[in-house]
Amino acid sequence: MSEVEADSPFDGEKAPASPRADLITAAVLFVVGVAIVQQAIAMPRFVEQSGTGLTAPGIVPGFYGVMLALLSVVLGVRAIGRGGWAVRGPVAKATGDGRRLGLAALLGILYAGVLVGRVPFWIASALFVFAFTTAFEWDQGPERRARRMIEAALIGIGTGVAVMLVFEKLFLLRLP
Repeated sequence: MSEVEADSPFDGEKAPASPRADLITAAVLFVVGVAIVQQAIAMPRFVEQSGTGLTAPGIVPGFYGVMLALLSVVLGVRAIGRGGWAVRGPVAKATGDGRRLGLAALLGILYAGVLVGRVPFWIASALFVFAFTTAFEWDQGPERRARRMIEAALIGIGTGVAVMLVFEKLFLLRLP
C-alpha cells in the first residue's frame, strides 16, 4: 500500500486532488470569478427607464462571480494549509480527471455554442443533460448501460421541460 493510500481517510476511494492542483485551480477560478463580476458591473442598469438595482441584468451573474471568487479563496486557503505552496519534485502524471474535465467543457461548448439558438431551448437543455449524464455514466458497465441511458433520457426531458416552465411561467421570459 502506498503512503498516500495509507494516510487517506477515503478507504478504497480515490484520494482528493493534490494541494498543488487545488491551489492552481483556486487561482484560475478566482480570476474567472473576478472577471465575471467585472463584466456584470459593466452591464447596463436601465436606471434611465426607472429600473431599480434589483432589476439590473448583471445581478445574477455578478452573484455567481462573487461566490466563485469567494469559494476559490476558501479552496486556496485549504490548499495552502495542506502544503500546496511548497515547491516539490516533478509534477505527478495527469489522471483521467483531465479527460473528464475536457469532456465536460466540450459538452458545455456544444450546448452553448451549437444547440442554443438553433433548436428550441428546452430541447437543447434536454439533449445536453442526456449527453452529459450518459457520458459520465457510461463506465457503469454494459449490463447497466441501457437502464442508465433510459434514466438519462427521462432526466433530460424532465430538466428541459422544467427549465422551460420556470423561465416562461415564473420569470415570464420567452426562451429562444
